[in-house]
Amino acid sequence: MVNLLESIQIGKDRMLNFDPCCVSYFTKGEYILLGGSDKQVSLFTKDGVRLGTIGEQSSWVWTCKVKPDSNYVAVGCQDGTISFYQLIFSTVHGLYKDRYAYRDSMTDVIVQHLITEQKVRIKGRELVKKIAIYKNRLAIQMPEKILIYELYSDDSSDMYYRVKEKIVKKFECNLLVVCSDHIILCQEKRLQCLSFSGIKEREWLMESLIRYIKVIGGPPGREGLLVGLKNGQILKIFVDNVFAIVLLKQSTAVRCLDMSASRNKLAVVDENDTCLVYDIHTKELLFQEPNANSVAWNTQCEDMLCFSGGGYLNIKASNFPVHQQKLQGFVVGYNGSKIFCLHVFSMSAVEVPQSAPMYQYLERKMFKEAYQIACLGVTDTDWKELAMEALEGLEFETAKKAFTRVRDLRYLELISSIEERKKHGENNNELFLADVYAYQGKFHEAAKLYKKSGHENLALDMYSDLRMFDYAKDFLGSGDPKDTKMLIKKQADWAKNINEPKAAVEMYLSAGEHMKAIEISGDHGWVDMLIEIARKLDKAEREPLSKCAFYFKKLDNPGYAAETYMKVGDLKALVHLHVETHRWEEAFALSEKHPEFKDDVYVPYAQWLAENDRFEEAQKAFHKAGRQSEAVRVLEQLTHNAVVESRFNDAAYYYWMLSMQCLDIAQENEQQKTEMLQKFHHFQHLAEVYHVYHYIQRYTEEPFSFHLPETLFNISRFLLHSLTKETPLGISKVNTLFALAKQSKALGAYKLARHAYDKLQGLQIPARFQKSIELGSLTIRSKPFHDSEELVPLCYRCSTNNPLLNNLGNVCINCRQPFVFSASSYEVLHLVEFYLEDGITDEEAVALIDLEAPRLNKRENKWQEMMSDHAQSLRLDDNTDITEDGDPFTAKLSFEQGGSEFVPVIVNRAVLQSMSRRDVLIKRWPKPLRWQYYRSLLPDASITMCPSCFQMFHTEDYELLILQHNCCPFCRRRIDESNQ
Repeated sequence: MVNLLESIQIGKDRMLNFDPCCVSYFTKGEYILLGGSDKQVSLFTKDGVRLGTIGEQSSWVWTCKVKPDSNYVAVGCQDGTISFYQLIFSTVHGLYKDRYAYRDSMTDVIVQHLITEQKVRIKGRELVKKIAIYKNRLAIQMPEKILIYELYSDDSSDMYYRVKEKIVKKFECNLLVVCSDHIILCQEKRLQCLSFSGIKEREWLMESLIRYIKVIGGPPGREGLLVGLKNGQILKIFVDNVFAIVLLKQSTAVRCLDMSASRNKLAVVDENDTCLVYDIHTKELLFQEPNANSVAWNTQCEDMLCFSGGGYLNIKASNFPVHQQKLQGFVVGYNGSKIFCLHVFSMSAVEVPQSAPMYQYLERKMFKEAYQIACLGVTDTDWKELAMEALEGLEFETAKKAFTRVRDLRYLELISSIEERKKHGENNNELFLADVYAYQGKFHEAAKLYKKSGHENLALDMYSDLRMFDYAKDFLGSGDPKDTKMLIKKQADWAKNINEPKAAVEMYLSAGEHMKAIEISGDHGWVDMLIEIARKLDKAEREPLSKCAFYFKKLDNPGYAAETYMKVGDLKALVHLHVETHRWEEAFALSEKHPEFKDDVYVPYAQWLAENDRFEEAQKAFHKAGRQSEAVRVLEQLTHNAVVESRFNDAAYYYWMLSMQCLDIAQENEQQKTEMLQKFHHFQHLAEVYHVYHYIQRYTEEPFSFHLPETLFNISRFLLHSLTKETPLGISKVNTLFALAKQSKALGAYKLARHAYDKLQGLQIPARFQKSIELGSLTIRSKPFHDSEELVPLCYRCSTNNPLLNNLGNVCINCRQPFVFSASSYEVLHLVEFYLEDGITDEEAVALIDLEAPRLNKRENKWQEMMSDHAQSLRLDDNTDITEDGDPFTAKLSFEQGGSEFVPVIVNRAVLQSMSRRDVLIKRWPKPLRWQYYRSLLPDASITMCPSCFQMFHTEDYELLILQHNCCPFCRRRIDESNQ
C-alpha cells in the first residue's frame, strides 16, 4: 500500500500464493477484495490479513467490484462468467454478567465492562471465529488455534487480560463455552469438554440439536452448564460428570434459557416466542407470557425477570401483571436496576426504574418484598411512599430502612421510640398508629385513635402543642387540675410567642411556672416584678430564687441580689456577688466568718489589685490565698519593671521574695522540687547582685556619695567577682569598673586601678564619663605598679593573702573556701562555714553546741596542718587525740596544699561539743534546704545575722542601719516583726 502524494509505503509486505489480477476496497476501506490466478475472490483486512474466501470460480478472476454503500460484490472471470455475491457479517460475541466481549474489525476482540463502561481491545492477526467469556477467563477461537486469556488480578474492575494457554489445533464447532479450567465445544448434537492443553476429557451426545448453552457457575473445574435442545429438552451438565441431568421436557424447541439466582426457577423462550417459567423442583409451569425473543432473571432479586420482544421490554415481578416499556434489541442480562440489551452490534446497559413492581407489592401489603425491589433502584419519592406505607402498616423494620434511605430523622425518631415502647411490653397497635397519624399531620384521625385506645391525655397534649386550645378543652375529661394547669402553661407559652409578655407572666405564675415568669420579667428588665416574685417564693425554692438573683446582678441591683442570696442561704454566691461588685470590705468580713471562702475572695482581690497597678499588695494577696504560681508571676513582673526603671534596690528585694516563693513551692510540690531549688539559688544570687549594684548606680548617678571609699571599693570588687559568668539585665560593667577604678586609685590600689582603666578602654563609655576615664587612664600611669597591702583580703581559714582581683570569684585562691561578706560594708567576715558529719542531724548539732563543754580558753596563733598521702579528706575520728591546749575546730581547718578542688570543713560530735554557742552562727533554712553553720574565728568581733534573710553584718553596722531604716536593708523585715 503506497501513499501517492509522497510515494511512501504504508504497512508491511504480505506474501501471496497467487498472482493478483484485481483489487478493490470494501465498505469504505475497512477491507480489501483480491482476485487472481487462484480462481477465487478473497477478503483481506486493510493490514493484509486474510479473512476468508468469498467465492470460488472455474477460471482466473480478472475483476471484482463493490456496489457503493452496500455489501454486494460483482466478480468477472476469464471465461466470461459474472458472479454476484452478498457478504453478511455475523455477530461474534460472548457475555457473562457485566462483561461483554465482541469481535471488531474481524480480527480484534473488545471486552466491555457494562457497569463502568471501560473497554479494552485485544488485537489479533487472524480471523476471530468464536468468543466465550466466563469470570476471569476469555477464549478466542481462530482458524487454526484457540487462545485462552485470564485477568491479571481478581479485582472485579480489572480489565487487563494476558494469555494463559494456547491450543494450536483446528476445531469445527457451532458454539464455544469457556470455564475456569475447561473449554466446551458444541458440534450439533455433540458436546466435548477439553482441558486448556487441548486434551479431550469428556463428551456428551444429545438426542437432538443443541440450540442454547450457558454456564451457570460452580466451583472451578466443576461448573454447571444449562443446555437447551431443539426437541424441547432442557438439561444440566457438570463438566466433571459424564451423565447429563434432565431438568424438564417441553413440547417446543428451546431458543433461550436462564435460571434464577437461587436455582429454583427456570425461564425458557421457545420457538413460538413464548416465555415459560417453571419451578425446577416440581417441574410445574408457573406462568407464561407471549411475544418474547430473549429472557433474563434479575441476579439480585429472585422473583424478578425481564424479557424482550416486539419492540418492548417486559418486567415481571412474582405473579403480578407485566410492566412494559419500549426497547429495541435483545435482553441478555438483568442486574439490579440495569438491563443489558444487545441491539444490532452494540451492547448497552439501560437503567430501568423499579417503581412499577414496587407499587405492585405495596398494593398487596408485601412490604419486605417491596423493599427488596426498591433496593434495585427507585426514586426518592418512591422511597418515601414505601416508608409511609410500611409505617402505616406497622411494618417498622422496613419503614426504618426506607426512612434511613431518605434521611428522614423525624420519622426515624418516631420508629425508635415505638420500638423502645414495644420492648417495654407495650403492644397497642392503635396507639402506635395514632402516633403515626399525628406525625403525618392527620390530627383528627390521631385524636380519634387516642380516644379509642383510652389515652385522651395524649390527644390533649397534641392539641395543646398545636395551639388548638378549643379542641384541647374537649379532652380535659373530669377537670383534672394537673391537666388544667398544663393547658394554662401552654397558653402562657403561646402568649409569650405572640409577644404578650405581661399576660404570659401572669399565666405562668397562676400555673406555678415561676422560672418562666422570672425569665420573661428579667429579659424585659422588670425589677419590681422580680423582687415581688422573689419575696413571695419560699426559701426552699432555690432555683427560681437563684435565677432572680442572676437577673438582679445583670440589671445592676446588687442590693436585691444580696437580699435574695441571704434568703436562700447561698453564701458562696453572696461572696462572688461582693467580689464582682468590688465590695471588698463585705467580702473580707464574710471570709473572716467563713474561712472556706478565703480563696474566692483573695484571688479575685489580688487580680483586681494587679489590674490597678498595686502589685506588691496583689502579690501578698495571692500568697495569702495559697496561689503560689500567680504570686511568682506577679513578682517576676514587678522585678522586671524595677530593673527596667533602674530601681535596683527594689529589684533585689523582689528577687529575694521570688527566691523565698520558690522555696515554698519546693517544700509543697515534690515534683517541682529540683527545679524550684535551682531557681531559689539563682534568685538569691540575683538579689545580692542587684543589692550591691544599687550602691554603684547611686555613686555614678548622684553628685554625693553616702558610703566610705573602702565600702565602695569592696562593693565594686564583690560585684565584679559575681559577674564572672553572666551579666544580668540592667547592670553596667562600665559603672562598676569606673567606681572600682576611682576608689582603687584613691585607696592606693594602683595596679587594680590600672587594670580597671584598661578594661574600660574596651567598653562603650558614656559621654559623661569619657573625660574622667581618659584623665584617670593617663594619671594612673604616674603611680607605682602595685597595690596597698592594707587592702589585700585575708582568708580566715588558711591565712592566705588573696589578690584584689580574683579570677575564681569570691573564694580563696588557696583553699577555695567561699568568703562570707558583710551585707553593708562587704568586708570579708571572720567566719568559716563547716559541715556536719554524716549521721548528725541539725537538731543534734544544735544540742551539742549548746552543751558548751568546758575547755581552756587558750588559742594558738598558728594552725595545725594535717598532711596525708591520700585523697583530700579532712575527716577526723572521734578518737583523734586533741591536745588540752588546742581548739579541735582549728585542727579541722587544715587541708592538703596544691589541690584545685574545694574541701569543706566537716566536724564530728566531739568538735561540735567543744564549740561555744556564741561563736557559731546558724542559717536555719526551711525544708528541703539544710541548715548552714558558720564558726567565728574572732569571737571578740561581734557579728549579727538577720533572722529572715540570713545576711551577715558587723553588729555596729546592723544597728546603725536598723536605726536609719527601721528594717533589714536586704529583706526589709521590720524590727518589730516576729521571726516567722
